[in-house]
Amino acid sequence: MDCVFCAIVRGDLPCSPVFESERVLAFLDIAPATPGHVLVVPRAHATGLAEVDPEDASQLMVVAQQLAGALRRSAVPTDGINLLLADGEVAGQEVFHVHLHVVPRTGGDGFQVSAEFSHPARVQLDATAAHIRAAL
Repeated sequence: MDCVFCAIVRGDLPCSPVFESERVLAFLDIAPATPGHVLVVPRAHATGLAEVDPEDASQLMVVAQQLAGALRRSAVPTDGINLLLADGEVAGQEVFHVHLHVVPRTGGDGFQVSAEFSHPARVQLDATAAHIRAAL
């Protein structure tokens, strides 16, 4: 089944591009959190981050880094940058084609990222780390 980002990558749907390469496409979000909110997508379809070709994943971050600098040098108000990649519905992913949000920030812009952080004991942290290492 096709997805909206694949259609944009193919040129079947319009976008406002800011960067293009053989591996990734970056374009303005049509529902931006703040002005200048950019999405960076791999050209090859992948639903989740673990499925992305490692070279494409690398390019997502390299392009996000370049965009962060460009936003700060541009006329777009930018005092800070948030990067966000939601992987899975429970994480807030709405379009199931991997995409990295590059969100320019200014004081009082209304964009919020919040969480309730816990403070587990070291033994719990060590046990969780062991599970993750075993899965690698």
